[in-house]
Amino acid sequence: MTDDDYFTEVAGALAAGGVPAPQIEATVEDLRAHLAETGDPPEEEFGPAAVFAARLGGRAPEPDAPDEAAEHWTWTADIFNDRRMLAVHGAQGWEFESLDPLGRFVCRRTPGTALRWEYRREVIAGRRRARVEDALTPEGWELCGEWLVYGYFKRPAAATAGPAGAVAAPPAAPRQWLFLSRRGKAALAVWMLLMGGATVAFFLGGLGTPGFMLAIALASSLFGVWTASLETAAGRERQTAAE
Repeated sequence: MTDDDYFTEVAGALAAGGVPAPQIEATVEDLRAHLAETGDPPEEEFGPAAVFAARLGGRAPEPDAPDEAAEHWTWTADIFNDRRMLAVHGAQGWEFESLDPLGRFVCRRTPGTALRWEYRREVIAGRRRARVEDALTPEGWELCGEWLVYGYFKRPAAATAGPAGAVAAPPAAPRQWLFLSRRGKAALAVWMLLMGGATVAFFLGGLGTPGFMLAIALASSLFGVWTASLETAAGRERQTAAE
């Protein structure tokens, strides 16, 4: 790939992200000037063009001006359904910015400049965190949220699809905010039964306060082990299907 081809690809990806043409021209000019000083090929200096353009980012609000055009939406899903719903909403141009204290996905989208987003969830507990980040960062993935042992990563689809990563006509924001799978609904029902039983026993005098707290802790532990086993089983099913 020649330098011209490289910067044509970068410019196309930035344009798909809604970056104004004058800003693209100035950016490319600065990058060319930098390469003139270093003498290195652009791919060696900056990495793959699409990934590099994704890191440069998209259109930003003017200084001190709020991004009034952006849509904001908060939703949640269970651990068995989160990846599927992230894929669905990412294809509609919703960028997952963070997880709030309740574990809900806080998203935004700017009409007219929306990009499709790709998401993935990885276990990042302990030493695995550094290995996962080292493997994903060069491919344009960015850690955008953490929940328990999981880390959620995002990247604009332009990193792999180029200009095709833009959303031409994004649909309206969904009115629904809770997305539960069948496994999630079953887990919620079990949780409510456990909590209901412990509460009834407490008010009937069968459990004192220490006993009630112990019952809650045991129920939470059992619930966590059960949902973890369901998630592991679901992962095995996906792996078997892929093979």
